[in-house]
Amino acid sequence: MIKRTVPIILAALLGISAPALAFDLEGTLKDAIEKKVQSDGNAETAEKPATPSETEPAFNLKSPSQAEEIQLGRQITGNLLGAAPLVKDAALQKYVNEVGRWVASQSERPDLPWHFGVIESEDINAFAAPGGYVIITKGLYRKLENEAQLAGVLGHEIAHVVRKHHLRLLQKSQLLNLGAKLLGTKLGKGDDTVQKVIGNGAEILARGLDKDAEYEADRMGVILAARGGYEPFGLPEVLQSISETGNTSRVTLLYKTHPHPDDRLLRLGDAIGDRLDKVQGKTLSERFYRLKQ
Repeated sequence: MIKRTVPIILAALLGISAPALAFDLEGTLKDAIEKKVQSDGNAETAEKPATPSETEPAFNLKSPSQAEEIQLGRQITGNLLGAAPLVKDAALQKYVNEVGRWVASQSERPDLPWHFGVIESEDINAFAAPGGYVIITKGLYRKLENEAQLAGVLGHEIAHVVRKHHLRLLQKSQLLNLGAKLLGTKLGKGDDTVQKVIGNGAEILARGLDKDAEYEADRMGVILAARGGYEPFGLPEVLQSISETGNTSRVTLLYKTHPHPDDRLLRLGDAIGDRLDKVQGKTLSERFYRLKQ
């Protein structure tokens, strides 16, 4: 059994409201990425970036604008989807976007154009890219039993974006130091420099962050789910379920890119103690979207 001891220490939890029944349905991850894919072969419909000023760099390496962060995340996510496409289930993608955007609205960056998706992979993992792009694998989704668990998983990835963990990792790796005008020029098939950065960025996202960033995302993910009115122990339940899966090929990448689930559970327990024991959230098992295959 999971001990009722997970992360975070905020008085804001006292004001938790139940999850809204209506969500903003405008746009999906698929729509956002398909715009980029279509633009590669159609210059007239391409989503062109603003022309950079002659006196200002197109990308501020020390403090990129939100628009630049979003553009980078969109490109990186497009490359990830090139390796593993979205599951062809419109109802699933719509549902995950509904839940994800509700949880993201509880964060410090609700204004980002958040996009969520489930990709065709039986591995158990999830990824986030700068600017509000979050994807989880079909294998991980299969492990979930209710909406609160989905909210916890998405909350973890949302936390990475809010804290700009991957963006800072990319900056540290100096992958963005390939030219000040990198993201201010046209992004097309012929731009080998751009594709090199995007490809390396995707590799870094897959390789993962340091343990402290993962522990912070766990703590924040639980808080965001709880703020949204969900049962706060969804994420630790998923971590325990993954831990019980054992060291199989399906979780190999997860173990390479994240601390072991048992270690994450211990850190969560130490961080919160019994502070969430009296929080009464919803699991919403009856509303959880079940995979058709």
